[in-house]
Amino acid sequence: MTITQHGREQKQLNKLYEDFDAMGLIPLWTIRDDLMPMSPCPQALPHLWRWADLLPLAERSGELVPVGHGCARRAIALSNPGLPGLPYATPNLWAAIHYLAPHEVAPAHRHSQSAFRFVIEGESVWTNVDGDAVAMRRGDLLLAPSWTYHEHHNTTDRPMTWIDGLDIPLVSRLDASFFEFGLDTLATCETPKRSRGERLWGHPGLRPIGQPDRSSSPLMAYRWEHTDAALTAQLELEAEGASSVIEPGHAGVRFSNPSTGKDSLLTIRTEMHRLLEGARTAPVKTVGSAVWQVFEGTGVATVGDRRFELSRGDLFVVPSWDELVLEAGDRLDLFRFSDEPVYEALGLADTYRGKSA
Repeated sequence: MTITQHGREQKQLNKLYEDFDAMGLIPLWTIRDDLMPMSPCPQALPHLWRWADLLPLAERSGELVPVGHGCARRAIALSNPGLPGLPYATPNLWAAIHYLAPHEVAPAHRHSQSAFRFVIEGESVWTNVDGDAVAMRRGDLLLAPSWTYHEHHNTTDRPMTWIDGLDIPLVSRLDASFFEFGLDTLATCETPKRSRGERLWGHPGLRPIGQPDRSSSPLMAYRWEHTDAALTAQLELEAEGASSVIEPGHAGVRFSNPSTGKDSLLTIRTEMHRLLEGARTAPVKTVGSAVWQVFEGTGVATVGDRRFELSRGDLFVVPSWDELVLEAGDRLDLFRFSDEPVYEALGLADTYRGKSA
């Protein structure tokens, strides 16, 4: 090919790309590596938020920002540094610190997004989910499935702090976001020992006859006393020689929908993990991202090339396909939530578990 021929073809190629651009077209051969990388290349970054920094800020917001329809929730979102300007912990997950001051009421609303609360500090706040009054206590997991009305009221002289988890980023990208305020009056001011959902569905291994399957769990509260007992039993059985744990010194439970056995929420997986003092997990890589919170104890999380020293209340993000290794200092209890049900439903889930060092 002569220099003249080459120049003529290059000019024609440049004109072709100009015409592509004018018509709103992008040729695959120029972007294949971005669209189809050899492995996931997440935008989110491994990151740690320390509870010792978060709680004082939540307390200050409680003094300065009143709760009402102008501020329906005093929730402070975790913003991943890899997603600058967005209130998202990961591309699919919202995580926020929620602070409710003494005698405050967070008014009723509902939305298409699925939500949960995991209580890290305080006692005796009540959440009403479609009129069912559910007590909130430290270590409890509380659900607010898609389109359920929910409100919170603090009947005590002490504040309560929890984390909110929602699929806001996912639902937003699907253009399926809806929101609606509820009535200004409380659905109920009852403070029963057990909610209606617990009385009906909260009996291990027993399903009420005549109740249909639910896409999200009909059980709105998963109590810490049950979670703690399940983790304790796994590790006791391991000590007795039974094969009952994920790996040596590492027990875990998943919060499930008692009507189907699937995840408690359609789009969010919720789990609790316990590592005995000195235990170390095998390296794990999972398609899909996760947020972890330290419920109790100390340890170290290595996420990709980042090493985080952990203490009570700290939150950290594990992006898609970033390797995770956990090491317990003293006994380490961790709450985890992830978007894995979405990937499983789409046939995109994959997990690699290496060998402990």
